[in-house]
Amino acid sequence: MLENPRSPRVRAVAKLTKRSARTETGLFLLEGPQAVREALSYRPDAIVELFATPTAWDKHGDLRAAVTAADVRFEYVTEFVLSAMADTVTPQGVVAVARQTPTSVRDIFAARPRLVAICEEVRDPGNLGTIIRAADATGADAVVLTGRTVDLYNPKVVRSTTGSLFHLPVSVGGDLADVVDRARDAGLQVVAADVKGDDLLAARAEGILSAPTAWLFGNEAHGLEEDALALADRALRLPIFGRAESLNLATAASVCLYESAFAQRA
Repeated sequence: MLENPRSPRVRAVAKLTKRSARTETGLFLLEGPQAVREALSYRPDAIVELFATPTAWDKHGDLRAAVTAADVRFEYVTEFVLSAMADTVTPQGVVAVARQTPTSVRDIFAARPRLVAICEEVRDPGNLGTIIRAADATGADAVVLTGRTVDLYNPKVVRSTTGSLFHLPVSVGGDLADVVDRARDAGLQVVAADVKGDDLLAARAEGILSAPTAWLFGNEAHGLEEDALALADRALRLPIFGRAESLNLATAASVCLYESAFAQRA
């Protein structure tokens, strides 16, 4: 059992809360039984090692079986050590180290997707994680991160995906203009979500959302820059029927993705 929170091994895991360490090692941190469970179910090859307190290990029999089946390196740790490793105050007794496995933009569009979320300059980790989760829930084929969007493997992003990170391809570091060109070449229309766009209800009536679509979502504070907006085929806005000034980005993205999912399955 690892008992010393200052040991080099514990410190190496704890450093993965920092982007510099994640970039240098190509690894990232997974916290909690749910995230580890999804990784073991869908990408067991990505798990490098797993740590758990005896109490948590006894509680989660499914994780024990999955770790054995995947032949993942496992070690007991004390509660104190686990807290030193984790980014959260309450990591629920389980932490894992995983390899970063982003998908290339080329491979995403070579698969001829029908629904894709493009995130340009999305900076809030919770928003990005929730958009990935929504894309997974709506059956989207992929998520593409462009510009200075927050690091996909930021611990808060990973937690916010609640395991969806392992369910669909996600690419990172793309140039927006290149991504838009690839989307069009793959037969997708590019639709920007923007407050200055046309009413989404009118677009629904026209039936345009039943076509293969790449939704383009911008920054939480200022939306899409004019040059980014100009790359889209059209822009749509969600109507506000009440007194709210606006919608949270992740909420708006979820609605947009579901509108396309409904239309494509009608």
